[in-house]
Amino acid sequence: MNNLLKGKKGIIFGALNDKSIAWKVAEKAYEQGAEFVLTNVPVSLRFGNLHELAEKTGSQIIAADATSVKDLENLFDKTLEIFGGKIDFVLHSIGMSLNVRKGRTYDNLNYEYYQKTIDISALSFHKMLQVAKKKDAINEWGSVVALSYIAAQRTLYGYNDMADAKSILESIARSFGYIYGREKKIRINTISQSPTMTTAGSGVKGIGALIDFTERMSPLGNATADECADYTITLFSDLTRKVTMQNLYHDGGFSSMGMSLRAMHQYNKSFDEPEDIEQPENLD
Repeated sequence: MNNLLKGKKGIIFGALNDKSIAWKVAEKAYEQGAEFVLTNVPVSLRFGNLHELAEKTGSQIIAADATSVKDLENLFDKTLEIFGGKIDFVLHSIGMSLNVRKGRTYDNLNYEYYQKTIDISALSFHKMLQVAKKKDAINEWGSVVALSYIAAQRTLYGYNDMADAKSILESIARSFGYIYGREKKIRINTISQSPTMTTAGSGVKGIGALIDFTERMSPLGNATADECADYTITLFSDLTRKVTMQNLYHDGGFSSMGMSLRAMHQYNKSFDEPEDIEQPENLD
């Protein structure tokens, strides 16, 4: 289907380079007829390739720290000025943990880092929504989507304090989704995506093995960044006007699996290995 987003306008948070899911969403949204503003923190604008994406999609870039209410107010004010009115969709694709980056395990967290994880990866979503609502920046039947991960419900090795942040992110979508839907008919959802080798994802300990595991477990295989972008576009479109307050799994079926034939086959191979393999210590 073509032109699913024709005439729609929005803001896309978090695109860094062509590995970013937000980058893929921007490309797909442009292909489907949307106009949008791209935004990221100033440091990411210096180290990423966002200007390349902006040129490709005919978009403007507005630097903003999503943890700063002042920056968000400026972002929405300028966006409404650019488009001469309200917008129709927003993508929140933001997440970062210094504890993960620095290899600290969950039972040995730096709490200043932890607070930054929550602020960047979850509270930024609430701040974004609150600013948008106070400014009445989104049209009725508009759509807001945030990217999440199954670690919000299940413990996964190495995901660390980001799991807490994703849990809060999903709760915000439900709580704010009720209020925004009741008052403005605006829908808010999260997408729980397969592990994806984005720039941020590559920093998670054991990401390569995790991707292999989920590929073996998922009957449809892992969902790619491009496929996640396609799914996001449907949530921005009018085809999903009554979908809100949902955490939507986009993971090839992994979230419903206990054990697959392929995973069991790989697991059985371990019985042929020596029994005296030393196990690493202090794993979270």
